[in-house]
Amino acid sequence: MKKNFVIFLTLITLFTSCNGQKTIGKSVSELGKQLWYVFQDTKNNFWFGSNGEGVYRYDGKTIVNFTTKDGLANDTIRQIQEDKLGNIFISTFGGINKFDGKTFTTLQPIKSKEWKLEPNDLWFYILGKKNEGVYRYDGKKLHNLEFPKHYLHDEIYPRVANSFFTPYEVYSIYKDRKGAMWFGTSVFGACRFDGQTVKWMYEDDLTYVPNGGTFGIRSIFEDKEGSFWLCNTWHKYIFDFDKTAKSDRLQYQKTEGIGNKQIFGGDDYIYFSHILEDNKGNIWLTTWSQGVYKYDGKTITNYKVLEDKKVVNLVSMYKDKKGNLWLGTPENGAYKLNGNTFEKFKP
Repeated sequence: MKKNFVIFLTLITLFTSCNGQKTIGKSVSELGKQLWYVFQDTKNNFWFGSNGEGVYRYDGKTIVNFTTKDGLANDTIRQIQEDKLGNIFISTFGGINKFDGKTFTTLQPIKSKEWKLEPNDLWFYILGKKNEGVYRYDGKKLHNLEFPKHYLHDEIYPRVANSFFTPYEVYSIYKDRKGAMWFGTSVFGACRFDGQTVKWMYEDDLTYVPNGGTFGIRSIFEDKEGSFWLCNTWHKYIFDFDKTAKSDRLQYQKTEGIGNKQIFGGDDYIYFSHILEDNKGNIWLTTWSQGVYKYDGKTITNYKVLEDKKVVNLVSMYKDKKGNLWLGTPENGAYKLNGNTFEKFKP
């Protein structure tokens, strides 16, 4: 009798425990269309950050959609990262979330002057005028770091004071081969933090497009020769960090990039929104409406991305752990390179 009673209590405990577990997220049959960003975690799950539909997780079998109903700060996603412990971090328009596999926690930023370079830190940006500066997460605290005043602040800031963005707003983050962090901004160009100081560079051509408006620094990349690519194919930049150490701004020389007339057949200044290097050393560049370009150091090949014979606009590119290339789009889902064609991804 006593044995049966113990078994009964054990079953009740297990039942109560299981009943208390809340499964978050909604199982869906397909991915959304506004998939701006792709990310693969260490468990080989793929995450797709959307522009208003939250984030999707695909484990190879099932798709789960997480939204503000599940604890996301906002359903518009701009970054997805993972720390050394396997936690997923998602930057949204409403803040930065940490997902431990069970629940979403919104990290509370603190105003800070602790500019540091630590190997396991994660760096974030949050778009929006009230979110000036950059965010560094050290595993315990989310530091909101203010940029030092730009040397053209007094000249440029009054021009954009009434814009919906701030000129210090961050569009891109990149770690170079020396471990320094780069930040591309909406108007003020790019700056580099080497662990000691933050220094700026600025050129009109890197911020303003010929037909009006601002493009900002949306992508930064250091190639195998040590040259830097910043959003355009016209020039590459060689930085002298020894001279920079003695100056109040980044010191560099401009060299010839990929000439637009030679490659693209036109005079327009070509900008790319994302750049990466594949496992064979080729450089890939995504454009908004001109497809993807592959540069092998000598020749460039254009890959058109079409759906129903219509051009697909592109936002981002991602290389997964197997070296596969993915594209994020504003309204056509995600694409994956298959041979010489980018094909729409359908789980």
